Amino acid sequence: MRRVRYAVGMSLDAFIADADDGGGWMIGDPKYDGMAFFREIDTALMGRRTWEAAVRGGGGSMPGIRGYVFSRTLRPEDHPGVTVVAEDAEGVVAALRVEEGGKDIWLAGGGELFRALAAAGLVDTVEIGLNPMLLGSGIPLAPRLPHPVRLELTESRAYGSGLVVLRYDVRRDPA
Repeated sequence: MRRVRYAVGMSLDAFIADADDGGGWMIGDPKYDGMAFFREIDTALMGRRTWEAAVRGGGGSMPGIRGYVFSRTLRPEDHPGVTVVAEDAEGVVAALRVEEGGKDIWLAGGGELFRALAAAGLVDTVEIGLNPMLLGSGIPLAPRLPHPVRLELTESRAYGSGLVVLRYDVRRDPA
């Protein structure tokens, strides 16, 4: 089964985007190899706001990565480079995990999509690039989770720039 990996940058006060849905405040570090992550995935999932922010920033579709955008308002014909999913996000992601072969699946954002998939038990890891920044407002990492999600730290690494990369596995056990 393919893993769904919620991998995002986050501020110290737990925001994954600023109040304008932007991520220009995130830092990098020359010793952090972000391409290693991209070699492990072949599918990206995003909410509408994350998709629109990516398009505004000159991004959007990524070569070699199938994109799925979850939105009840976007028209598929206006976004030919991705698959627009209007209904049953949980069913679509469950099918991607089990019925299709391939590499891991990146849950690229946003928080609302994470909330829905975590509630359905469809997220396997939470991977955070913790940035040395306090935003004060923005898009939260995990808005209004319907129940606690237990995590187990599996990796942590601090960089000279202040960036800290954390990886947690989602625990499926009841306690």
